[in-house]
Amino acid sequence: MTDISMIEAARRRIGTRAVYTPLLSSPFLDAMAGRRLFVKPECLQKTGSFKFRGAWSAVSALEPDVRRRGVLAFSSGNHAQGVALAAQLHGTSAVIIMPSDAPRLKIENTRAYGAEVVLYDRLTEDRDALGADLATRRGLTLIKPFDEPQVIAGQGTVGLEIAEQAKAEGVAEADVLVCCGGGGLTAGVALALEAKAPGLRVRPAEPAGFDDTARSLASGRIERNAAMGGSICDAIVTPEPGRITFPINQRLCGSGLVVSDEEALQAMVLAFTRLKIVVEPGGAVALAAALFRRDEIEGDAVVAVCSGGNVDPAVFVDALARFGA
Repeated sequence: MTDISMIEAARRRIGTRAVYTPLLSSPFLDAMAGRRLFVKPECLQKTGSFKFRGAWSAVSALEPDVRRRGVLAFSSGNHAQGVALAAQLHGTSAVIIMPSDAPRLKIENTRAYGAEVVLYDRLTEDRDALGADLATRRGLTLIKPFDEPQVIAGQGTVGLEIAEQAKAEGVAEADVLVCCGGGGLTAGVALALEAKAPGLRVRPAEPAGFDDTARSLASGRIERNAAMGGSICDAIVTPEPGRITFPINQRLCGSGLVVSDEEALQAMVLAFTRLKIVVEPGGAVALAAALFRRDEIEGDAVVAVCSGGNVDPAVFVDALARFGA
């Protein structure tokens, strides 16, 4: 299981290959949030999301002869790009299974990093089964998007940075809102903060209708989403919390926060106009929660992780048209 020593080891292996993303702030957003609001823009990370961290951690941890045979991943796009780039930088091949309705930009970017892309229908096909079959037939090592200890360790490097940055800002207690799909980033950040900044509490943020982690935390058991698609926040739509990630999040996280797709789009526009960053819908739900669920948050400060920025131009233009006035 992932622990702080694995997270610190992942950080050493990553070194300067990952971007040490800043904490951003805006007086306008502080006023909206009703407290000091710090934004961790992982949309500025290589490949446009935090996923590069976990991908590098997992690929770099493989034995050299295993790594040479190639890796495989399944993802709606951000994990796909992270694994594709990590594989390319390690001089090995990558096969990526992606849903056919993934944003075209993510599919094109994944191919641009040299990966072979295999598309599937997320409503009728089982990506786990497809991945297991390909891994067996081709001798590839499957790098899971969240339920993998080394991936969680890599994502935990976000938490190490937040701990250092919060200390520099004089913030010892705060909710840290994390966009949550399968829970890998949430779990990694929570483990890092438990060890390095115990006054910072992780809160998962999810889109309405796909709030499986929030419901699971409330019920004490893994809850499954009724639908497998339909939210604009495609990057964090998963069937249910991970078997590895959920026990970590159950132990360490506060209650989940849920926002609408419209609120995620509004947060995208505010991130652009006030912080000058481009965030995708799924990457904006934590910021949306900080801004529009202020009464559900405690304390004088809050940190929101903007987890990715790989948004299709048409979606971004629509968000600006609807909420940019």
